[in-house]
Amino acid sequence: MEHTYRLVISCPDRVGIVAKVSNFLSTYNGWITEASHHSDTQTGWFFMRHEIKASSIPFGLDQFRAAFEPIAREFNMNWHIADSARPKKVILMCSKESHCVADLLHRWHSKEINAEIVAVISNHDDLRRMVEWHEIPYHHIPVSRDNRDEAFAEIDGLIEGYDTDVVVLARYMQILPAGLCEKYAGKVINIHHSFLPSFAGARPYHQAYSRGVKLIGATCHYVTQDLDEGPIIEQDVIRISHSDSIDDMVRLGKDVEKNVLARGLRSHIEDRVITYENKTVVFD
Repeated sequence: MEHTYRLVISCPDRVGIVAKVSNFLSTYNGWITEASHHSDTQTGWFFMRHEIKASSIPFGLDQFRAAFEPIAREFNMNWHIADSARPKKVILMCSKESHCVADLLHRWHSKEINAEIVAVISNHDDLRRMVEWHEIPYHHIPVSRDNRDEAFAEIDGLIEGYDTDVVVLARYMQILPAGLCEKYAGKVINIHHSFLPSFAGARPYHQAYSRGVKLIGATCHYVTQDLDEGPIIEQDVIRISHSDSIDDMVRLGKDVEKNVLARGLRSHIEDRVITYENKTVVFD
């Protein structure tokens, strides 16, 4: 993978944003390898993402930030720049179902995902052997009504201790406390089936089967205090028919869940997602 810097910007839309940024980069001989722009005419906001050859810039990120700051102030930008050579640190959280964790571990092991999976946290011990085979620390933290506050305080300590960039709820079947959702806003990703709100609760595929649904799917989103209502990063569906059994639906649902989660995580760790209000702009 080519070493690049990723410049990500959102700001009120106006004339001259792209010209100003491009002129800044050309002044320092910056070589743009990828450029993406979007103007939201409903909100009046502008979004952009540039990848720049790191070798073409004559200084590092700290000097880049200092040099770019006057432009950011002029255009009232929310912005950051990231280094592709620094993989983001990821914690996976899971319960008993293995399909999402196993898929992400495989993609990480085969270098399809440019990230560092620093740990797995689970409220069950079922997946320990699979995780530790990959030589990744496995933290079993049971959660119950009696120890909920203590358990999530321990989880919070691990997230901080690993200097984590993003937490992935890979079928973690516990609701995060509001305080954690707020503390790590935009840094926790969840996956769930797309039957919500029609078939909430237990056995959603059984409910969907009894209604004769024709599409099943999955949604990957950021976690907020509003359960399963955070900004959507990625979605997909699979068509099914009357000939599919409940077991078929569950199998197909797991396939779409793990693929959607992997795509959503990839977009996040490649700095392709910009959140605005309760929506996202996701650049391909």
